[in-house]
Amino acid sequence: MENNKLETISNLFEGSEIRSIWDNEKEEYYFSVIDIISALTDSKIPKRYWTDLKRKLADDEGSQLYENIVQLKMKSQKDGKSYLTDTLDTKGILRLIESIPSPKAEPFKLWLAKMGNDRIDEVFDPELAINRAVDYYRSRGYDDNWIKARMTGVVDRRKLTDVWKENGITKNIEYAVLTNEIYQAWSGMKASEYKEFKGIRKESLRDNMTDIEVVLTDLGEIATRELAKKHRPYGLEENKKVANMGGHAAKVARDDIEKNLGETVVTRKNALNYKYIDLNKLDKKKLPKGKSD
Repeated sequence: MENNKLETISNLFEGSEIRSIWDNEKEEYYFSVIDIISALTDSKIPKRYWTDLKRKLADDEGSQLYENIVQLKMKSQKDGKSYLTDTLDTKGILRLIESIPSPKAEPFKLWLAKMGNDRIDEVFDPELAINRAVDYYRSRGYDDNWIKARMTGVVDRRKLTDVWKENGITKNIEYAVLTNEIYQAWSGMKASEYKEFKGIRKESLRDNMTDIEVVLTDLGEIATRELAKKHRPYGLEENKKVANMGGHAAKVARDDIEKNLGETVVTRKNALNYKYIDLNKLDKKKLPKGKSD
């Protein structure tokens, strides 16, 4: 669990500082509820506002928001010391915004409504989602050839997961385990470790790879797919063996490339135009029922 100075959700709050902490294991951000309250209300005492709202949430049996509150130590903006602070993950913060009856919260509610409307439109016309992805990648400086290859990679990945599904893989955690098996075999790192190596968090790993890294990843997955279609392993353990074989095929290619290049092809390069600043390791604990800040 790490503090970070990157203004992620803070960009939506007109420059208000929203303290956040990154959970490496869950790959999720946790944001200070008090900071959100302060940014969205005219309350002179945001802690009191939050105490009253939290009490209402605790009394509302239909609300799960209260149960999702996590207390984390965050550095105070006043005295620089660290105190246990109520936090929520991204989904929780968005639900919190919806529950705040304040004019300042209305732009966010409209933004959330538009996001929901856009997603519904994309159900009826999936091309809208593709166009949105293309526009996003172009805005980040990726050229059209890269974008085309990226889209192809998405389809190839889906072909692999379809084969895994046919071979008895049904849980998200199992897909993650098999993916890690491929990455571990050719790169020596799990996907989460690879991300950490490159200095990224929620960002896509492939979007931050070099061309060679992408090719090796694709090779490992395509080899795994074809091997799985041929040998028809069933269940997690059998599929792990085949995933390792597919990853090993990419490892052989990597070793040959590196032998001729005279250098490693697994790099820390990423496509970010910012850096995360890790301040310190923090502990977390669930907020006991009925307890306030």
